[in-house]
Amino acid sequence: MISYEKFTLKNGLQVYIHQDKTTPIAAFNLLYQVGARDEDENKTGFAHLFEHLMFGGSVNIPVFDEPLQQVGGENNAFTSNDITNYYITLPVSNLETAFWLESDRMLSLNFDDKSLETQRKVVIEEFKQRYLNQPYGDAWLQLRPLAYKKHPYRWATIGKEIAHIEDATMDDVKHFFKKFYIPNNAILVVAGNVTTQQIKDLAEKWFAPIPAGAPYVRNIPQEEKQTEARTAEIFGKVPQNAIYKAYKMPDRLDRNYYVADLIGDMLGRGKSSRLYQKLVKQKPLFNELSAYISGSIDAGLLVIQGNLNDNITLEEANKAIETVVDEFLMEKLSEIELEKVKNKAISTVLFAEVELLNRAMNLAYFAALGKIEMVNEEENTLANITVKDIKEVAEDILCPTNCSTLFYRKQN
Repeated sequence: MISYEKFTLKNGLQVYIHQDKTTPIAAFNLLYQVGARDEDENKTGFAHLFEHLMFGGSVNIPVFDEPLQQVGGENNAFTSNDITNYYITLPVSNLETAFWLESDRMLSLNFDDKSLETQRKVVIEEFKQRYLNQPYGDAWLQLRPLAYKKHPYRWATIGKEIAHIEDATMDDVKHFFKKFYIPNNAILVVAGNVTTQQIKDLAEKWFAPIPAGAPYVRNIPQEEKQTEARTAEIFGKVPQNAIYKAYKMPDRLDRNYYVADLIGDMLGRGKSSRLYQKLVKQKPLFNELSAYISGSIDAGLLVIQGNLNDNITLEEANKAIETVVDEFLMEKLSEIELEKVKNKAISTVLFAEVELLNRAMNLAYFAALGKIEMVNEEENTLANITVKDIKEVAEDILCPTNCSTLFYRKQN
């Protein structure tokens, strides 16, 4: 159970406090409700670019890391299609340093041509290294627009194409900042040996003077139900042929999200899963094969992904996967098999709560969903999923017309 208290500043900043008297460390997590899904389709990659720009210094603090390191703190950030998250851990006695640093760059980020050019080059190089010059790196750049036709999940966090970052202007950057990096679009969680009054005082001192911006109203086009199987193929300099099968699944607030997660686990999590046992161990068509979910807030994807062994055709491998899926749908599922994956999933939830920073991040994430109470309901939700739930959701998700298949062919 993760306890918490909440207050909201007049400028709209939501603040949550999680008290843990057992640790000398504090976790300071600031989540901005902006991800790649909030971008203009002709100016993608900005949420990720901004994650980099936020470390380029502010008007008052040229180097963000230096003051933090001087008080024994560490920081980092990540961007997804749904959120951008900044976090700091430091001794609780030095907690005010985190308030000072984060409020300063929210109020007065340094819009400097040199910083923009530096971070632009970093992001472009990352795009090349991770997505264009790495084996299978561009697979998701191709799979997303195959699976999504309307929703902005059709592009990756890094962006649709390098040109969007290359062409980004200072005016573009300033507009993005003023639209999204505002207190009324942010959620702050502070965890550690702190009191609510202490955090109220610090929040009022450092964040209250920052004016609210125009409210951001998200209006994202949602996907229509997929009614036909989609396929595509690409060629690349990769070690083996690979296959990606993406099935549409429920959004994060749907109880069946958790059911879909367990379906993915039963099919392809670990060496005891069905796909691994049948197509890696018993009939070695693949050297790697797994199933997982994308974990997105809006309707996401349950993905089966595998690398083929030599002399196995993609058509043969695809048929073998579909056979295993069909067997999963037709066979009577055992309570033992379900309990096994439920126990694994519940253990993952519980172990995540051990770390103070994870607790802070989870509070921020579920607050962003507008359902913070879910942070303490996941274990119970998973425990109550039945074999009947698995069968019903699997029949809805794992049908051929709901699948987008990408064949990644090895170039000769």
